[in-house]
Amino acid sequence: MGIYWKLIWAYIKIGIFGFGGGYAMLSLVEKLVVSDNKWISEQMFTDIVAISQMTPGPIGINSATYIGYVAPAGYDPTLSSPLWGILGSILATLAVTVPSFFLLLYCSHFIRRHNESGAIKAIFGGLRPVVVGLIASAAIMLINKANFNPEGTITQLWTSIIICALAFCLVYFPIKIKNRTIKFHPILIIILAGAAGYLLYGI
Repeated sequence: MGIYWKLIWAYIKIGIFGFGGGYAMLSLVEKLVVSDNKWISEQMFTDIVAISQMTPGPIGINSATYIGYVAPAGYDPTLSSPLWGILGSILATLAVTVPSFFLLLYCSHFIRRHNESGAIKAIFGGLRPVVVGLIASAAIMLINKANFNPEGTITQLWTSIIICALAFCLVYFPIKIKNRTIKFHPILIIILAGAAGYLLYGI
């Protein structure tokens, strides 16, 4: 049963100290779940990030639910029953949301009362670039072999780089056709990338 206390403690820390939202907290999640406790592999972690991105809801909560489900069986084979996984999902999801919920309630009340304070404005002036840095750190962390070249071939590496670059360009840069400006929806990009992956590697 020790895995459940470890899950709760890990996700309490993620919920309280995971500043900047889901993407910014990915580095902290990877450290606690993969590097320190080795509940899942790096490959599974990157897959979880992809699945969490494709499913509705915040990526931090989605990943907590999924990791809470698979971690007990990886930690102790006797906990491989789906019921133990569901218990882990519930505990990890509550641990990551409940502390931050109450912290946010207090902070919103405090900031609303002191939103004109020079100290509060100065604090946010320092926090904003830090959050951008945390998100950039998560992006760099995901540029790894498990995401771009799991088979270790130069062809797959370049194919992954091209797919990544095309996805970025299609989402970030609008395409102008005559008098219309078209910007692709991220959901469409995910579907197209999945179809490309199946055509390239599944057939």
